[in-house]
Amino acid sequence: YTFIFTRFSSSNSTLGSCSLMFGIPSLAEKVRPFIDLVDDMRSIGIDKELPLPAIAVVGDQSSGKSSVLETLAGVALPRGTGIVTRCPLLLQLCNDKAVNWEAVISYGENVFDFDEPSEVVKHVEQAQNALTGKGVGICEDLITLKITSSTVCDLSLIDLPGIARVAVKGQPDDIGAQIKNLILKFIKNKITIILVVVPCNVDIPTTEALKMAQEVDPEGTRTLAILTKPDLIDPGAEKNVLEIVHNKVIILNMGYFIVKCRGQKNIDENMSITDAIEEELEFFQNHEHFRSLLREEKATTKCLATKLSNTLVNEIKKSLPQMSETIKERLGEVKHLLSQIEDRPPPLEPAEKRKYLIQVITDFNDQITQLSNGDIIVEENLFDLMRKEFTEWMKCLENAKSHYHEVVQQVVDEYDQKHRGSELPGFTNYRVFQHVVQKLVAELKRPAMTTLQTIRDMVQKQFDHLSRECFKNYPYLHRVSKRKNETIQEQQSNIVKERIVEQFEMEMQVYTQDEIFNKHSRMEGTAESSVHDTRSKYPELLKAYYEIVVQRLADQVPMLIGYFILKQSAKIVCSEMLDLLHRDDTDDILQEDSEIEQYRAKLQAQLDRLILANDKISSL
Repeated sequence: YTFIFTRFSSSNSTLGSCSLMFGIPSLAEKVRPFIDLVDDMRSIGIDKELPLPAIAVVGDQSSGKSSVLETLAGVALPRGTGIVTRCPLLLQLCNDKAVNWEAVISYGENVFDFDEPSEVVKHVEQAQNALTGKGVGICEDLITLKITSSTVCDLSLIDLPGIARVAVKGQPDDIGAQIKNLILKFIKNKITIILVVVPCNVDIPTTEALKMAQEVDPEGTRTLAILTKPDLIDPGAEKNVLEIVHNKVIILNMGYFIVKCRGQKNIDENMSITDAIEEELEFFQNHEHFRSLLREEKATTKCLATKLSNTLVNEIKKSLPQMSETIKERLGEVKHLLSQIEDRPPPLEPAEKRKYLIQVITDFNDQITQLSNGDIIVEENLFDLMRKEFTEWMKCLENAKSHYHEVVQQVVDEYDQKHRGSELPGFTNYRVFQHVVQKLVAELKRPAMTTLQTIRDMVQKQFDHLSRECFKNYPYLHRVSKRKNETIQEQQSNIVKERIVEQFEMEMQVYTQDEIFNKHSRMEGTAESSVHDTRSKYPELLKAYYEIVVQRLADQVPMLIGYFILKQSAKIVCSEMLDLLHRDDTDDILQEDSEIEQYRAKLQAQLDRLILANDKISSL
């Protein structure tokens, strides 16, 4: 059988009334491209990027859903008790007068071609078993069945598992909730047409399928209801069914259709689908109450096919501008994400790979050098952080003055009682005051070491940050550079510690040039030394000397730290990273992080999908 649309209005691209006859090629040319576009976009995975127009078929178990789909597809589908549809089934129907019958079923990485209609049930069941296992479980993975024939309409639908209320043997207790969640995942999409299948012989407004549709489409703007099993309604109930079909009970903008498909008795008697279509037409033609629905084009599966194709194509056309805009936006986003990582892996050719390694290490060394010179900022300005820490070191020196002055004055005041030796009264033992200066200056060694450790942590953190950024794709290089940085920082810290210790040991000499001392003495208000000096002038003289010590330490400690911890460390790191170029294991050195590799591959695949989808929309 063939569903053909006998009139087509170019003004609104609407498919006309239905009849059973051979097709008009120009009509298929106007309909098929839109359906193919969405099917192709779904096949390349664009439905992962944005919602696509679709028709989702929803119905309670035993609602007649399978019979409707069989009639549309022209082939038998899996049947049985309980849950028969255990995975979403995308049914793609393609009318082609040059093809007798052929089908392709695909799921996951599996694709099977076959040309025998009777094998559909076997292939669908095999696909469901492969995805969900043999049993009664369900799965969200999509099975695609594409049927091309001269006797099918141009249409695509997604068949969803029938709504279950009670778990049967072998099913999880929450199977009903699982199925509802799966259905809602599809029908909550605002551009999905909800095709609700409801038997005529039940209380239609209370059916679960219609309730679920109303939950996501309360205005009924994208729900189309199909009433099945009209031959099973009780005599006298026909008027109630007509009121529903005429949209007087539950209003749906897309309206209602009524169909009569093969029942179980017909199937047991081996009635063909072609015969069932003829019987359906006769049923409505001869029905006292429902024959009027034929004239209104609200009855038979043939008219339903026309309505569905019309609705789907119009929805696709309406959605195209937004789809195109969304795809372009995603293209920009993915290109940006790719630009944030190296968009291509290292070259495979050994010579090119070595050049690539040289460039990677050179880029890292350049940044380390710029960081050590203050030409770039990593997270925070390193020189500003160091300057603040060195200012704290200066404050430490300044804060020590009060204690220094206090102790010196105390020693002067108590000299005759505690420190006088064999010297005559009025004379002083210089060693006593020398020891005081040495002891107080030595106390500054600890904060100097603390300053060293703080600066080392700052520099090491920023070196590590550069390593992580420059070698984020290459875990081996990151590990090596991080390890070298730690080792070099430790070595340089030990050098600085030794130099600081040396500096303080030199300070134990209590020495400065006479001219420098005299200059500071005058600044403290003390005359140059003479035979008339007394111990009363000692505090000022020792204060003057402390100023000289502070000036030396205030600059010397930061200069030692800055030179060895930052400048020299950067040079050594660069030198040792260049040593990697002399090794032969370039492949191991440039081995990419598996997550980065997978992430790039994922982004690249996403980019390819979006480019292909954009091209398809542009060429329509």
